[in-house]
Amino acid sequence: MERNDRDLFRQPDQPLEARIDDLVSRLTLEEKVSQMVFASSAIGRLGIFEYNWWNEALHGVARAGVATVFPQAIGMAAAFNRQLMHEVASAIATEGRAKYNAARRHEDRGIYKGLTFWSPNINIFRDPRWGRGQETYGEDPYLTGRLGVEFIKGLQGDDPQYLKAAACAKHYAVHSGPELKRHEFNAKVSPKDLRETYLPAFRDAVKEAKVEAVMGAYNRVNGEPACASRELLIRILREEWGFEGHVVSDCGAILDIYENHKVVETPAQAAALAVNNGCDLNCGWVFEHLVEAVKLGLVSEETIDQAVRRLFRARFKLGMFDPENMVPFNQIPYEVNDCAEHRKLARQMARESIVLLKNQNRLLPLDKNKIKTIAVIGPNADSRDVLIGNYFGTASKYVPLLEGIQQAVNEGTRVYYAQGCDLRTTKVSSWGRKPTSGFAEALTAAELADVVIMAMGISPKLEGEQGASADSDGGGDRLSLDLPGMQEELLKAIHALGKPIVLVLFNGSPLTINWAHEHIPAIIEAWYPGQEGGNAIADVIFGDYNPSGRLPVTFVKSMDQLPAFEDYSMENRTYRYMKDAPLYPFGYGLSYTTFEYADLTLDQSKVDAESDFTVKVSVSVTNTGELSGAEVVQLYVKDQEASVRVPNWELRGFEKITLRPGESKRVEFTLPRRHLALIDNDGRCVLEPGKFTIYVGGRQPDARSAELTGSQVLQAELTVTGNQVELEY
Repeated sequence: MERNDRDLFRQPDQPLEARIDDLVSRLTLEEKVSQMVFASSAIGRLGIFEYNWWNEALHGVARAGVATVFPQAIGMAAAFNRQLMHEVASAIATEGRAKYNAARRHEDRGIYKGLTFWSPNINIFRDPRWGRGQETYGEDPYLTGRLGVEFIKGLQGDDPQYLKAAACAKHYAVHSGPELKRHEFNAKVSPKDLRETYLPAFRDAVKEAKVEAVMGAYNRVNGEPACASRELLIRILREEWGFEGHVVSDCGAILDIYENHKVVETPAQAAALAVNNGCDLNCGWVFEHLVEAVKLGLVSEETIDQAVRRLFRARFKLGMFDPENMVPFNQIPYEVNDCAEHRKLARQMARESIVLLKNQNRLLPLDKNKIKTIAVIGPNADSRDVLIGNYFGTASKYVPLLEGIQQAVNEGTRVYYAQGCDLRTTKVSSWGRKPTSGFAEALTAAELADVVIMAMGISPKLEGEQGASADSDGGGDRLSLDLPGMQEELLKAIHALGKPIVLVLFNGSPLTINWAHEHIPAIIEAWYPGQEGGNAIADVIFGDYNPSGRLPVTFVKSMDQLPAFEDYSMENRTYRYMKDAPLYPFGYGLSYTTFEYADLTLDQSKVDAESDFTVKVSVSVTNTGELSGAEVVQLYVKDQEASVRVPNWELRGFEKITLRPGESKRVEFTLPRRHLALIDNDGRCVLEPGKFTIYVGGRQPDARSAELTGSQVLQAELTVTGNQVELEY
């Protein structure tokens, strides 16, 4: 492959835009188009290697061999820890660079070997049936935005010249099921819901985190294909938010434009429509028809040039056209993959992701010195599937719950194991095996035990992306939120023995465990906790770590509480608009210690809407229990006099702090006027004069959280005076 380092685009001391222009000017139309599909071609005469844009890093480098497998995204969200999220993303980027460096040395430039990671997924988890909700940071736009920003910054690094890796915010926008209809579905959304719920995290990713890429969604949004939407990709993304990176289609989404959405009739028309409306890169092959589209006058070569410039800009920022020794990340060694430091980080993230849902009579933590026998029972007790979620890499070692318990107990403690049942079977098999055939062994193990740990829930085989969950009846989505199969029957049978039971749930989305909540004394939400999951859960069960996770998504009591899946209105959805009491609320989670809040203070109680004010909110938090622990301090805002429908209250701040017994800490939040503004029915961001309530505590200010925790939330009143002001979105 020829290479001339005297070419201007090869000269790192020249301005970046001049280098990009020089490179693009040397290309033929056919060569330009060859760069606009995910498997971009080599251009031998210029010494440019082929590059495959497709890589994944949702919770670790995926599909590319050995890499640290961190907890699934929904679990990392439950940690409510911005700094830890940043550290995890940085570790993922380090491993990604190490893999890229090793692959290049062996001339492997294939799929999943590049530096453009199509992560994070910052869609709103608006409906618990959605199979891909596990990939998200939950149901709240503020939480999703804060964690998304940290993940993107961690992945892209802070070098002033080069990206460590390129992040991609997906799937833009208004995308959260149904999976079976995603290639043809038209998501109808009001201007208010669009701006209030579905866009904020993407805005934060672009304007604050400077994300390099945005991926369009499969579906249409108000009639426009998301990957060819002038409203989304040009008016909002580029003109309003000033996005300077590149847009990539979801895989096969350009094909959908003519084949399923039937907006146009031919591949050339679909390709031209997408590129004219701001899509630069095709995960797929339809963009190969762009040469034909130019000849037919459907798209100009100048528009092609603009897209190609954006794509090469990303590769320049990744250091692909500079001398090896100039790029600081080129020397990262392969040995960092799944190293001891990263495994420790995975264990810490798994610990912080765990949510204690119930702890009647303080059954937990268990005292391992007083326990001689433990029964570990359930279909998820010894499962690798439930550690990894979807979009995963390959860990060098996995620790299921059973192994974690075995390693944690004292040497003389006997651990019995029985599967009891599988995840979903309810019928007698063709050879006469009953779905309850494992109950006898499970009951025997439980009878012999001092305490029983039940490992139940679902798995990525029962929820996920369309086609990825082979055992899902909903194409990846869930048709029921109950424990599937004979799991509840097994739980009831074990409960009837009268033994103390700890129920550990593995899942990427909410479960309706109403019976368990009423009857089982201790319940732990573990999500899909990553390669160190078993160790992390054991740490919590035996008190080596005090649980501090909080739910990033509401657990409803019944699917009867949900609107139609296809309805994208936020009416009666998520904690922000739900009318009924849930089983477990957003922001909820228990601890082995107790925290007391006092002295909630606003530095000003009256502000003028027309002044660019910032209100400082502070509160004292004290650990009033006997154990050290971390508390997630949460701030919510309620507009008491809004002229339009507004949320019940909205999360507008959170801080995770660790306190020793008796220790106090003053926590301060900054509340800008943007966080008091509402989105009106026309989609405008407006600050109205009126009264606002500021709530601060370890939970949201709802009655169900109060009932479950017995804790108080402090509140203060803030008055906004003056005239209504329209703010920048």
